[in-house]
Amino acid sequence: MKPTDYFSVKFENENLIFLDQTKLPLEEIYVKTDSYERIAEAIERLEIRGAPLIGIAAAYALALSLKNIQSDNEKVFDLSYNRLARTRPTAVNLFRALDDLKIEFEKLSDKKNSYEILLSKAKEIHKKDEEYCLKIGRNGLAPFKQKSNVLTHCNTGKLATGGIGTAFGIIKTAFENGLVSHVYADETRPLLQGLRLTAFELEKNVIPFTLQTDSSAAELMKQGKVDLVITGADRIALNGDSANKIGTYNLAILANYHNIPFYIAAPSTTIDRSIATGEEIVIEYRNKKELFYIGETLITPEHNDAFTPSFDVTPAHLISGIITEEGLFTFPYNFIR
Repeated sequence: MKPTDYFSVKFENENLIFLDQTKLPLEEIYVKTDSYERIAEAIERLEIRGAPLIGIAAAYALALSLKNIQSDNEKVFDLSYNRLARTRPTAVNLFRALDDLKIEFEKLSDKKNSYEILLSKAKEIHKKDEEYCLKIGRNGLAPFKQKSNVLTHCNTGKLATGGIGTAFGIIKTAFENGLVSHVYADETRPLLQGLRLTAFELEKNVIPFTLQTDSSAAELMKQGKVDLVITGADRIALNGDSANKIGTYNLAILANYHNIPFYIAAPSTTIDRSIATGEEIVIEYRNKKELFYIGETLITPEHNDAFTPSFDVTPAHLISGIITEEGLFTFPYNFIR
């Protein structure tokens, strides 16, 4: 089999085209829109997801909000900026991208031409993330001492970024260099990003893989089937504490117990230089319906209570290394430049 192509988002003919990830893997449906509100909804609904990709999509959306505006540009910008900022609270890339466009907007003496300027900035953010992913992939070869079995959690590939991915980008690059034998992908409850999305990308890239329930990781490690763990991150504090999809902290503890290296891969844009530790990271909580329903089918009484954090924070001392486009960092982490 040969790898087959796909994309997460692209800007074409004055529209953003994105792959609706809620339909994967059974349907590969692309949505075309120039509505910033539609893109905001797509981010909220997880049609567009993954920290870097959320930032990219939000940047395009903010630019598009001014596409046909001839007056009241500042009012429209503020409204669309605030609307997009409300979509997801944990991923720092969203706020970084929006603020990058805000800086460009505030520089303009003539706000009437702001659409073209902001669109150019959004394209720059997209291109930069693509370049970062390639560098992360290359830097991520360092932990591989031999051909290895890798365990990963959630989805960190092209569906989550502007390029080949972060943790997935490392896996892909290592596989192409003969350093990956097999990938174990957690299903990633409750929205099954591993079962649906990572499996989709592994199959597209013809990388051998096995899916398992999140709770199977300990048994896999006990049997000696995992050589290293690589996941992504949605926000990293200056001390290295890293927020990622719920269940990542579990993996870090298990890896530590079994003496298995545990790595985080993320672009430098995921490092929040305004916070010292993970205690300052705001964790998003999702609607309990995402847990209680499979598709349209209710599987437990709706009056039941639920604990539904979308992310958890892995303490820095449990992380063997954090891989960015700038290199491989090890504990104790110091991201101040």
